[in-house]
Amino acid sequence: TRWFGREAPLVVEIGGGVGETTAALAASRPECNVLALEVWRPGVAEGLGRVADAGADNVRFCSVDALWTVENLLPEARITELWTFFPDPWHKKRHHKRRLVTPPNARLLASRLVPGATWRLATDWADYAEQMVEVLDAEPALAGGVVERWSERPVTKFERKGLAAGRSITDLRYERVSVD
Repeated sequence: TRWFGREAPLVVEIGGGVGETTAALAASRPECNVLALEVWRPGVAEGLGRVADAGADNVRFCSVDALWTVENLLPEARITELWTFFPDPWHKKRHHKRRLVTPPNARLLASRLVPGATWRLATDWADYAEQMVEVLDAEPALAGGVVERWSERPVTKFERKGLAAGRSITDLRYERVSVD
């Protein structure tokens, strides 16, 4: 709230890259506060420009590790929508432990979602999509799975690169459910 100067539903984007999705989706949701978490500073700089060009004054960028930010700065049941589009696939087997979607991270992120909140993800790496489904299906606070491409999500440079390389895109949608 204090970051935005108003009370509004909070949308968090993890890894916004150069802000293509951030700008388009934030501009279409002026009633929401959008917190874009991106550590790649050139991406943040480009994202700031895109957001300004889109006229979206409801976005704040934070160039601090996303998981640290969520764990330490966001209370439980605060996020109404979470976006994770084309996270680093860490495609070498020995680097899979660095992937964002792991059981401990899914538990943390799910705890920050309000009941009924949506977590939307997309990737162009089939093995990462499989891992995402396996991890998120196993998280008791989440329900969902693979869905048709989200029509509101703009096609980004990462998606274009994946398609040009012959990879298919997997979209996922999970919802925070009540856990007794």
